[in-house]
Amino acid sequence: MKVFLKAKWENIIMANYEIDPELLLPFLPKGVSIDLFNDKAYVSLVGFMFKNTKLFNIPIPFFGSFEEINLRFYVKRNDGNFTKRGVVFINETIPYKIVAWIANNLYNEHYTVVPTKHQVFINNQQKHIKFEWFLKKWNSISVDYDSHLEQIKENSFEQFIYEHYYGYTKINEHTTKQYQLKHPSWEIHNVIDYKINCDFEAMYGKSFAILSQTQPTNVFIAKGSDVSIFWKRKKLIND
Repeated sequence: MKVFLKAKWENIIMANYEIDPELLLPFLPKGVSIDLFNDKAYVSLVGFMFKNTKLFNIPIPFFGSFEEINLRFYVKRNDGNFTKRGVVFINETIPYKIVAWIANNLYNEHYTVVPTKHQVFINNQQKHIKFEWFLKKWNSISVDYDSHLEQIKENSFEQFIYEHYYGYTKINEHTTKQYQLKHPSWEIHNVIDYKINCDFEAMYGKSFAILSQTQPTNVFIAKGSDVSIFWKRKKLIND
């Protein structure tokens, strides 16, 4: 299977919020259902570094490394005896117009372009990383975490959040596109503290305004790895 995009994803912060699944239904692509953990639906505010980006194994000059911030939720699709667990992106935010144009026009994605930046501070015992993006004001997500790494445990909430290996894009009310991504199971750090300053309504619409007054259920950070996104997209057409 041909790899369309390859990059290294680093310092992947996931702030996870329980949400009323009814709020997700207008964004739900046809042919998939909301994936639940312990009978609850979640959305995640995500910040991470996109590094060494390549399209069809060709480096992108000047645009290969950048911050991405996105809001996503979790879905699943039964394909025979196999359950394909995936994500739906409400929006993905990056700083470069050319990268967003490629994603939006080739793949009907939902990228927007705003200024972004990040900060990293490291000492012997503790690390701090902060991702920021500007929309009317500077929004941010940051964590303090220790250097220790551990594998994600089977059947854990961390595994549910990090290990969805398909993406689903809503083309219209009847058509969905499915794509696949590949990466190893990530190692995670212990989060000591976090801060979130996000205008969810301005970023993602009225459906998600409630998150500005909601504390996340938990916040994770993974070390990350190389990630491959495959070229082939399967079109699911439903009556």
